[in-house]
Amino acid sequence: MTTEATSKRLMTRADKIDKPIFDYRKYWAQRLTPAPVLPMSRAEMDDLGWDSCDIIIVTGDAYVDHPSFGMAIVGRFLEAQGFRVGIISQPDWQSTKDFEALGTPNLFFGVTGGNMDSMVNRYTSDRKVRSDDAYTADGEGGKRPDRSVIVYSQRLREAYSGVPIVIGGIEASLRRIAHYDYWSEKVRRSILLDARGDLLLYGNAERALVEVAHRLAGGEDIRDIQDVRGTAYLRSAIPENWVEIDSAHLDTPGKLNPPEDPYAMGPVADDSTTTPAPAVDPNAPQVVRFVRDVKAVDRSHSVIRIPDYRQVKDDPILYAHASRILHQEANPYNARALVQRHGDKELWLNPPPIPLTTKEMDGLYELPFTRVPHPVYGDANIPAYEMIRFSIAIQRGCFGGCTFCSITEHEGRIIQNRSEASVLQEIETIRDSVPGFTGVISDLGGPTANMYRLACKSAEVEAACRRPSCVFPGICPNLNTNHSPLISLYKKARELPGIKKVLIASGVRYDLAIESPEYVRELAQHHTGGYLKIAPEALSDGPLSKMMKPGMDTYYRFKELFDRYSKEAGKEQYLIPYFIAAHPGTTQEDMLELALWLKSNGFRADQVQAFLPSPMATATAMYHSGVNPLKKVTRNSEAVEVPKGLKIRRLHKAFLRYHDANNWPLLREALRNMGRSDLIGNGKKHLVPSYQPAGTGGAPEGGRRHGGRPAGKGGQIRTQHARAEGTDYKRSASTKPKRSKR
Repeated sequence: MTTEATSKRLMTRADKIDKPIFDYRKYWAQRLTPAPVLPMSRAEMDDLGWDSCDIIIVTGDAYVDHPSFGMAIVGRFLEAQGFRVGIISQPDWQSTKDFEALGTPNLFFGVTGGNMDSMVNRYTSDRKVRSDDAYTADGEGGKRPDRSVIVYSQRLREAYSGVPIVIGGIEASLRRIAHYDYWSEKVRRSILLDARGDLLLYGNAERALVEVAHRLAGGEDIRDIQDVRGTAYLRSAIPENWVEIDSAHLDTPGKLNPPEDPYAMGPVADDSTTTPAPAVDPNAPQVVRFVRDVKAVDRSHSVIRIPDYRQVKDDPILYAHASRILHQEANPYNARALVQRHGDKELWLNPPPIPLTTKEMDGLYELPFTRVPHPVYGDANIPAYEMIRFSIAIQRGCFGGCTFCSITEHEGRIIQNRSEASVLQEIETIRDSVPGFTGVISDLGGPTANMYRLACKSAEVEAACRRPSCVFPGICPNLNTNHSPLISLYKKARELPGIKKVLIASGVRYDLAIESPEYVRELAQHHTGGYLKIAPEALSDGPLSKMMKPGMDTYYRFKELFDRYSKEAGKEQYLIPYFIAAHPGTTQEDMLELALWLKSNGFRADQVQAFLPSPMATATAMYHSGVNPLKKVTRNSEAVEVPKGLKIRRLHKAFLRYHDANNWPLLREALRNMGRSDLIGNGKKHLVPSYQPAGTGGAPEGGRRHGGRPAGKGGQIRTQHARAEGTDYKRSASTKPKRSKR
């Protein structure tokens, strides 16, 4: 396809709302589907009467045919389109043998690292190797390689050089542009280049996936598929008639490094009010450099150029700038395409996909899942499955915008809801067909428990909004906070025959909950099993402002309501607060304040969580650059305190576990250095005692991550929070509650 033809197609489709995902004409193989379970071997294909697969999904997880597992929802969705779909689960990556198990697909390979990023899955926040893997049979560790998407794709290239490779899932989604990689401590280029993939699908990718699959089935070359929302791909040049917008014009970072190619931006003056210098090459594509002109640009054929890979690799300020621009262009109703130069290639990111409608969401979750692991695993225990097998996703997306969390970058901030009828139907399906069901639904939720059917009051305001959060620094007056639909769903769910209890395990956004006291009543009196986990994350304004989390006044208001309604119901129930150690913006004084608060309230952390800089998160940009990208990024941007290095991170975690005798020597040293020796002693007012029990103090506190809801909960493949360790809190013995269960 010519460059001019590509340009025209991009322009004609830029503002088009894609057609419903189930309205595509079914592929011819529909008569051969659905399969009882998607095949993982040639023998299973033979039993189904298949001579080949149309699409093969390679995944780093054990294959569980449940909608909380990415490969299952993607596979069943493609099957519903009439395609024959096979699964290659956790292949041995030391050779190409396992990758050849199902033969050559007729259309493409789809590659995902699994429900979690493979690096987050394997390493703690201190970069220690985990011994287990919740997404593997019997929790066995080491069944997937580091950077799984790259390794799997490269093996497929060795075995099938001419077959298209489409990469997706959380690992690819959060690495779609040049990104800071915590494990190598450097900025890596887009994963698309290292994986040698043909196309990258980011976010919950059903819209992109169905169109790409049908266009490939229609004979189109994957290299010509460049106009689909939610995709990233490589090209050699910008199409004709397109206008580049210099990202430095939208948010001036200061003087750029000298460009090395004609498509990179020219130097920009440090003073944002000064007219920037002209482009270095007068023959390069047109670059808009004046604010008044940017506003007039036709969005259907404009693209924002962010600093190239070399620039963000060498300059942390430009990295923070690029991160800020990416997050500003996250609203699917006003986002523009982005382009970032990588060597001699242009990495092009199309705008995010249009959110799914309720009808489309219902259709996805009503596909014929068996809701159990593939028979090949026999009686093996898959921990992630055991945790979510009786849970139900009622929504996708999150408009909280927490900077340490990547849900918004992956699923978006516009909530996508299922209908009440569909959710109730799924509860009945679980009741009637899932082995081991005892009448307890473990969760009705998603990324956040109580954002169901919450949305902007005005479609016009929503379409124009670029705020990273609808609830920070306060709840937006345009946000509908009516919890009535969720309360209605809870009531109908627990009244279904055979349902004894419906618990809520997804995180409750308590600043939203207090807007609806009736919701808090419902939650406390009917859907809490003694303990409710919520996440203040920090106590002090410094770290809270960098996390975009509400202050503790909101926590206390929620606690007052929760305690009151629990008492009304005659229940003794407790809030279990989560906090993060070593988050950007956190000082030793902040952690000391938190430790004193924990002690005064009788909380003892069983395990601690330390901030893990996951790719693309805003807090990761803070961690790498040392500046605050929540504000306009300049050379004189607000500096952010960044706890780096094992010693300081260990100290921050020790404050959370002030009661652990192994941490007392470290805490005593820190308190003396801080001039707070008054907190060392053997009385109630002291944080740590002056004595040291025999056999303690010789080893740092560990704390392996335990459990946690699988990252895929709530839809296709969703992100985990940027956390390495799970956190459990228990009260001091004097209050005598039971310990929180994971």
